[in-house]
Amino acid sequence: MSSNPASQILPSDTTPLSADYALLTTTPTPQTYMHLRSVTGMSPRSHDGAVVGLPNSLYAVQIQHIPSSAIVGMGRIIGDDGLFYQIVDIAVDPGHQWRGLGKAIMGELMRWIEAKGKDGGYVSLMADGEAKRLYKIFGFEETAPVSVGMYYRVKKEG
Repeated sequence: MSSNPASQILPSDTTPLSADYALLTTTPTPQTYMHLRSVTGMSPRSHDGAVVGLPNSLYAVQIQHIPSSAIVGMGRIIGDDGLFYQIVDIAVDPGHQWRGLGKAIMGELMRWIEAKGKDGGYVSLMADGEAKRLYKIFGFEETAPVSVGMYYRVKKEG
């Protein structure tokens, strides 16, 4: 995260949601998780993995569209709750984007990090496309060329 606090939005500075939306501090169900990943074009994950992994979130939020009761956004924090924290699964249904929902999700996740994160904890995330502009608002910095994100995907036959 940025060492220049003046360059970032403090979590308490984020704009409140409109009356049509509510921020819920609950973990998405596997069905909601899979749906939001799909409609936002994120890579698919296994249902079995979601059943096991989601309850192990350190913290999670969802955005509910009140008129329809639908969950239209989500975000989670995973990690060891001491040294490392990773912000993952930031997703907003395309029909509800550009209404400040992503910023509200990040604001709530950062509130949790600031309140519960341990001193010196390293918070990371992977930014897809132009989403990096949102994360920079909250003080995140690109790590390249010093380091680059890498991944390995477990593949089981069967």
